[in-house]
Amino acid sequence: EMRSIQKICIETLGAEDGPYPETAHIKGAFKDLLRRRMYALGKSSSVRCDGRDLDQVRPISAEAGVLPRTHGSALFTRGETQSLATATLGDAGMRQKIDKISGLDSKRFYLQYTFPPSCVGETGRVGAPGRREIGHGNLAERALVHALPSEESFPYTIRVESLITESHGSPSMASVCGGCLALMDAGVPIERPVAGIAMGMLLDDLHALSDVDGNDAIILSDISGTEDAMGTMDFKVAGDRTGITTFQLDIKCEGLTVPTMERALEQARLGRLSILDEMDAVLSAPGRSELPPTVPRIGSFSIAEESIGKVIGPGGKQIRAII
Repeated sequence: EMRSIQKICIETLGAEDGPYPETAHIKGAFKDLLRRRMYALGKSSSVRCDGRDLDQVRPISAEAGVLPRTHGSALFTRGETQSLATATLGDAGMRQKIDKISGLDSKRFYLQYTFPPSCVGETGRVGAPGRREIGHGNLAERALVHALPSEESFPYTIRVESLITESHGSPSMASVCGGCLALMDAGVPIERPVAGIAMGMLLDDLHALSDVDGNDAIILSDISGTEDAMGTMDFKVAGDRTGITTFQLDIKCEGLTVPTMERALEQARLGRLSILDEMDAVLSAPGRSELPPTVPRIGSFSIAEESIGKVIGPGGKQIRAII
């Protein structure tokens, strides 16, 4: 609907005689008008453009074990943003290999994030991951890695994939929630589940600091795609009930004051706790009491010192056969 109104404005102003603004200027003025109207609405009535309260999280639907043959899976939906997450467990040979300048390295846990054009109702070529997918995947990976058990207690390589099936605001944080549920569904013992939320902000003047000289900041919880585009902040915060595991901040204004950050973090904490309550209703920590039957079993035992030679065999023949 907004695009239709914008198109009418461009056609009307462009049809007038004499000098008229360029299309880019009209689009910029139209966007600035919408931004100011959203700010005025929030300031006067504490209501957002979609009718929600300023601190209200969109409706959440979560389900674990949706795919029968995967090690772990979950479908997490928040508003019009949805992630289909899967978790796969393997041995040490399945670690992600990384060729660094300093030499070869490997990762025990890695997350693949896929954002196809279809999730926003578009068609296009699907190829190698772009900057957006790599960045969002790294953010979700950093959020979840702190919740994993130690390698000594859980000697598995862990891979999570998040496929975004629809997107209207913060698919990376949906990947955190869906990925955590998929890990718990796969039997990974996670004592403190992790959830993520994207915070936004509305300002009257983009060329000033927040909460200074009457430029009062309006903090929004769980922003939609419209609020992300029209707002002045995209503050992604992920963590468990005890604290934050990762965050990422993008702003379009001159800067944020400490009081603004304090309000945003506190509002994010409350929103995160409400999301964790919804996730706990699906799978309580630490998840499955035992590994699903599709997961390969890894065990360890000690070998007597005098028997090591028998295990290795002549010239290493026996150990190579085992490997």
